[in-house]
Amino acid sequence: MVEKKLKPSLKENKRYLLLETNASRNEIEQAILEYLGSLGYANAGISFINDKILAVNREKVDNVRAALCTYKKLIRVITVSGTLKSLRKG
Repeated sequence: MVEKKLKPSLKENKRYLLLETNASRNEIEQAILEYLGSLGYANAGISFINDKILAVNREKVDNVRAALCTYKKLIRVITVSGTLKSLRKG
């Protein structure tokens, strides 16, 4: 059975956040879960590219940034980009 690909208009648009922190991946997830809850976490479509880069749904970037700012450990968002290439360049 051949899988059909999604049309580009149906794909979820992502933004990539470059983080500066000494917090672990579990602590970053916990920070977002405390602020957004499990439904908000799911709607944000969060996925980790590596320990310092986070992929987030375009519409939920502000909510995720707020969640990271309110956590007890220091988690800074250095920059937000639409592509990984430009994120790693800058």
